[in-house]
Amino acid sequence: MTTADPALSDSDSRARRNVVVLVLAQAILGSQMPMVFVVGGLAGQMLSPNPCWATLPITMIVLGSMLAATPLSSFMGRFGRRSGFWAGTTGGAAGAAVCAFGLYSGSFAIFLGGSFLTGLYMSAQGFYRFAAADTATEAFRPKAISWVMAGGLASAIIGPQLVKATSEAMPVAFLGTYLAVIVLNILGASLFLMLDIPPPPRRADGEPLGRTRREMLRDPTIVVAMICAMVSYALMNLVMTSTPLAVVGCGFESDNAADIVSAHVLAMFIPSFFTGHLIARFGAPAIIGTGLVILAAAGAVALSGVDLEQFFLALILLGIGWNFGFIGATTLLSSAHTPEERGRIQGINDLVVFGGVTLASLSSGTLMNCSGSSVIAGWQAVNIAMLPFLVLAGGSLIWLVLRPRG
Repeated sequence: MTTADPALSDSDSRARRNVVVLVLAQAILGSQMPMVFVVGGLAGQMLSPNPCWATLPITMIVLGSMLAATPLSSFMGRFGRRSGFWAGTTGGAAGAAVCAFGLYSGSFAIFLGGSFLTGLYMSAQGFYRFAAADTATEAFRPKAISWVMAGGLASAIIGPQLVKATSEAMPVAFLGTYLAVIVLNILGASLFLMLDIPPPPRRADGEPLGRTRREMLRDPTIVVAMICAMVSYALMNLVMTSTPLAVVGCGFESDNAADIVSAHVLAMFIPSFFTGHLIARFGAPAIIGTGLVILAAAGAVALSGVDLEQFFLALILLGIGWNFGFIGATTLLSSAHTPEERGRIQGINDLVVFGGVTLASLSSGTLMNCSGSSVIAGWQAVNIAMLPFLVLAGGSLIWLVLRPRG
């Protein structure tokens, strides 16, 4: 008769407790992301002097997240995940407060500044998935990452419903939404008191640091994981950012846009209940490849027409494709570095990912509003732009799978 390894049991027990905390954080704090993505472009269109800049607030959020990724990763490596996540909630609350003031005063510049601050929260939220893996065993790691991502299921319901309840609740449109975001950050910050992830141990003199950044960026697995994560997230952002503008521009209501984004975010996170099991069974590359195919299908549906049903189906497929591609790439990256290297490579990874997302969100408004003579032409341009990036990610993944093993 065999007995369980006590160390393994303790590790999994701690990891499961941390996953519960991170799932709740993803559900409560994560609600602010669909909120600001639904209203950010609409508020930008209301405040901006040029319709081509309508999605610039979303771009500023992603830019702030990109620039915060590396220093925030280093900060967590020194002071722990809890301190880093508290920094994120501070940025989320402060950014929403500044956005609210920008709306109240009618200042597009102030609104952009608040959006940039919100990027600190978005960056911190991106590390929830890595935090889930910190205390997990190798067998539990894909499931831990997947379950934390599944916490977004609740945020997909809470966020858009809060938009419906708050967007017109005050004399200034969308002001109530940003005030609600402040409250979410204050309430959600208390969750991290229950997080039990020790910071990485201090390196003793003479102890190896692991590979340098340059050495890690020569690792084919790391490079392909970063490319696939960047493409999955950037294409999701490219299309989702334009969706409220396209839906309203095609004659539907802002509530229809909120419902479509809600369906999209549900599709982003519902598969997380089984994505980890699929990765454990078939391997991360197979799941990433499946995600890229589904993203291509989303673009094809979007190009087929602009009926409400087509918006819904395209955005649902977009969410599922993002889930498979992004969780698969995160798992692939987590398998390719040591604990000593995680602070460096995770920061670089999110810098690359959110750099791509920044370009996508910046391009989204230009393609949507300024690349054709009509809303439909702009929506088609957004979805056609997916193709070269899908080819890049798919080609790199095939190369990784087929390359000779050293």
